[in-house]
Amino acid sequence: MYRYLSQVLKRFVKPSTLFKYGFNWSPMYRRTTAKLIEVSDDLHKVVITMKPQWKNRNFVGSIFGGSMLSATDPIYMIQLIQILGDDYVVWDKSVEARYKRPAKSKIFGVFIFSEEDIKQIKQDVALNYEIDLVKTMSLVDSNQNNIATFKKTIYIADKQFYKEKLKQRRT
Repeated sequence: MYRYLSQVLKRFVKPSTLFKYGFNWSPMYRRTTAKLIEVSDDLHKVVITMKPQWKNRNFVGSIFGGSMLSATDPIYMIQLIQILGDDYVVWDKSVEARYKRPAKSKIFGVFIFSEEDIKQIKQDVALNYEIDLVKTMSLVDSNQNNIATFKKTIYIADKQFYKEKLKQRRT
């Protein structure tokens, strides 16, 4: 549903605006209590924020680790789907979470893909047909104290290769 809706809305709204407001209005993402506050026009940079509130506080009054994880979880994958286009398959594969200190104030996270990152991804997929990309990002407070670090593994494949791989598994 979300993919179809985004395809239709892209005719009327620029992708960065759709990305930002699509996430912020989506019931799935709203439940995380985070908000996207910045999306670059090329979608290579996304900034999120999350503040403590009754919906995300844990027993000791800090932001629940699961809320932080769910706020960061979909960003890299959706970024890459939008940047790479329809010739690629992108899936979240795994995440390693390291919580460094309690989040008792507003926190921020930045998700970045450089032009070089995208070129390298395309080259690696052209050469190997599929890759596992590892990206690390941190949530920080306003004083740049590291609150949590998430190491994401993202599967990226050539779409034709992926379809053939699925056919072979079924037989």
